[in-house]
Amino acid sequence: MPTLMGVLRRRVFAPSLESVGFAGRGFPVTPTAATARLEMVPQAVVCGFEWGIEAPPLWEIERRLAMVEPEQRGFGYEGATMAFTILDAMPLGRRDRTRELLLGPGHEHIFLAYIGIGFAMARLPRPLWKQVLPDLSESPYHPTMSWLAVDGYGFDRAYFDTRRWVDEQYQPAPYPWQGAPDYFRRAVDQGIGRALWFIHGAGAAGAAEAVNRFPEHRRADLWSGIGLAATFAGGCDRAGLSALRKSAGEHHAELALGSVFAIKARTYSSFVPRHSRLAVTVLTDLTVDAATELADRTVVGPAEGDAVPAYELWRQRIRAHFGTAQQRLAG
Repeated sequence: MPTLMGVLRRRVFAPSLESVGFAGRGFPVTPTAATARLEMVPQAVVCGFEWGIEAPPLWEIERRLAMVEPEQRGFGYEGATMAFTILDAMPLGRRDRTRELLLGPGHEHIFLAYIGIGFAMARLPRPLWKQVLPDLSESPYHPTMSWLAVDGYGFDRAYFDTRRWVDEQYQPAPYPWQGAPDYFRRAVDQGIGRALWFIHGAGAAGAAEAVNRFPEHRRADLWSGIGLAATFAGGCDRAGLSALRKSAGEHHAELALGSVFAIKARTYSSFVPRHSRLAVTVLTDLTVDAATELADRTVVGPAEGDAVPAYELWRQRIRAHFGTAQQRLAG
């Protein structure tokens, strides 16, 4: 049973399902069965958030999310992580909900859970950001993949403040995430790229046109975000994916990089839907197993990062694979 305080928090913080839908956001999306399926992603996040913001016991949030279909369950954990992060940041509250969630039932969804932390950052003042990332040293992907929280922040701002962050191409002030303030904006752009895939309803032409309106130096990170979203969330058929790959042009390696990261996240959660299998094949010329092996073979340990974050070093190694493949084809 939710408490009165939990119900009040849900009313204050939780958006409605309609408000996160494409029509509710005013996005130029033609309704189809595929876009309706894609629209379920932000709605699943809202459901997870509503359940989490009520501050239920950990076993209860796990049981609730177990009832969400496997394809959408990770998005539910995104929302629950967002809620727990906000609860942990509140004055006089507990500080361990997010840690317990991500070292417990949410561990296999840790890639998306980091994004949920970023969603919370979009709603918290910057002085509180230093408190949002729990110690997850038991996880092999912490803190390397915590940059996905910054990605999540960028996605949230582009999705909910599209005019400013997409149309006007606003860039936030740097922030010393993991001691690398110069990389902060790049990770934000990766999240904005993911948002473009949703804003344009998985339409290759619309997403490509949106990227091309940005300055050249921002496009590579935007394309990697699109590749991640197209593979993880889906939304179009083989023809649409082929058009997306063609539209990426010289940024194909970045598009493929995002696709490989998406497959790594999907395999880590033990469920790879059909659309993800199709997308990685079309966008990277790799099977799911080969894409996972590439991600595992190139993984970077936290100690390897110095001037460049370990997260970006990992991205560079994956990107180099596709650059080499392109050179072989050209030769």
